[in-house]
Amino acid sequence: MNKVYTNADAAIADLADGATVMAGGFGLCGIPENLIAAVYRKGTRNLTVISNNAGVDGFGLGQWLTNRQISKIIATYVGENKLFEELVLKGELQATLVPQGTFAERIRAGGAGIAGFYTPTGVGTVVAEGKEVRQFDGRPFVLERALTADFALVKAWKGDRWGNLVYRGTARNFNPLMATAAKVTIAEVEELVELGELDPDPGDLCDSDRARRKLSEAHRAAHGEKAKRWTSVKSLCGAWRRS
Repeated sequence: MNKVYTNADAAIADLADGATVMAGGFGLCGIPENLIAAVYRKGTRNLTVISNNAGVDGFGLGQWLTNRQISKIIATYVGENKLFEELVLKGELQATLVPQGTFAERIRAGGAGIAGFYTPTGVGTVVAEGKEVRQFDGRPFVLERALTADFALVKAWKGDRWGNLVYRGTARNFNPLMATAAKVTIAEVEELVELGELDPDPGDLCDSDRARRKLSEAHRAAHGEKAKRWTSVKSLCGAWRRS
């Protein structure tokens, strides 16, 4: 099975207006910058974005903000993007800030098919407003719902044409969590390898939905085998979610 796409633009071709999109990365580390740029070129609008942060002015998700492609964002840290602040204050962008640990667990729960969980984080603050609070062993906990998406754009170190992915270092961050929590996951990888080359322990088990690659002749000439490629996968967890 080999469902590799020829370029990043083809990889995100079916990402339509109004979609909910997860985007991996922490700051600018581990972001799928080329896939983000492809969505920017496509001009898809009215997006609900789930991401740790919103890039910086003019780069990463900051491009989508510049192009007014995001209508709502769920994030944890947005302090490095001046335009983000301006859009929120003008009422042009709806923003929901979530404690970072809660944010990660909500995504993990979504990928695991868990509807929600209770956490003490945020109890007694605006974070808990409008949410159920219950007592466990005499301590209050707030109910947080899982997060899922139509698409997840993630960055991985290596991948194969069946959709198995390996991450490296701090570029891992939210990427493996998001890869399990969307109906379709599109992964930008540093290196596309042959089947059997990836170490399965540790690893991420994926059932290939589609694999996509961009490796232009000019890029190959400039970077050789280290040229960037893209692969898209649908995880096994997809069977646990509603389509």
